[in-house]
Amino acid sequence: MVLRVGAAYAALVGWLYQDAGDLGAASFWRGATQEMAVRSRDPHLIGYSLVNQAQVRTDLGDGYGVADLCEAALDNSDHLVPKVRIMAMQQQAHGASLTGDRTTVDRLIDAASGLIHRVDDDLPWGNACRRTPGYLEVQRATCYGRLGFAREAGALWSQVLDAVPSTARRDRGVYLARQATAAAAGREPEQALEIVRSAVGIAVETGSVRLARELATLERAMRPWHDAGVGRDLAEILAPVTEGA
Repeated sequence: MVLRVGAAYAALVGWLYQDAGDLGAASFWRGATQEMAVRSRDPHLIGYSLVNQAQVRTDLGDGYGVADLCEAALDNSDHLVPKVRIMAMQQQAHGASLTGDRTTVDRLIDAASGLIHRVDDDLPWGNACRRTPGYLEVQRATCYGRLGFAREAGALWSQVLDAVPSTARRDRGVYLARQATAAAAGREPEQALEIVRSAVGIAVETGSVRLARELATLERAMRPWHDAGVGRDLAEILAPVTEGA
């Protein structure tokens, strides 16, 4: 029991560091999570710890590393609760998007969708799939944006944003920033500019580090228009977030 509690705590600390962009510290705490999970002999917690490691590899852009870790988590999938299987499959989809494999992205997200209704465990960790509206479509839209499928990603983000409750301000901001980035990737800078206005307001209001990172990604995607009017407008809109960063 002590090891299970310790692993859950280490996973939370690891996520907080990852959310803040400190991947070195995140890797340390993800490693601590995995060590305690293995020592606990709990197969569900071990699978969860492997997905945690895969999340860091995703942020590092290591698609093949993500796939290896998620495949290891799913080795005994018949003995895992549906929640852990969903987590592993959606994270493996992110890995596939990093290697340009849309077919695998869709296969994994579709398979995970078939398990959502079976999530009924009382484990205290990894409950995003239960509490986040459109959880798997968020993952699909993120993968599509990474793959460069701007139109499909934009349509999915519109669908997801319609379901986000008004109380989930940070999530809404992140989704808007990703939608704007997808528009920029689709060579629609004016659309990206219009979308990002709301995201910046949320970033200023919440001080979300995660949202600021998404806005930095958008800024990079908009570099082709840096010297154009739309680029100057973007710099002005982002100024409350970027100044002093």
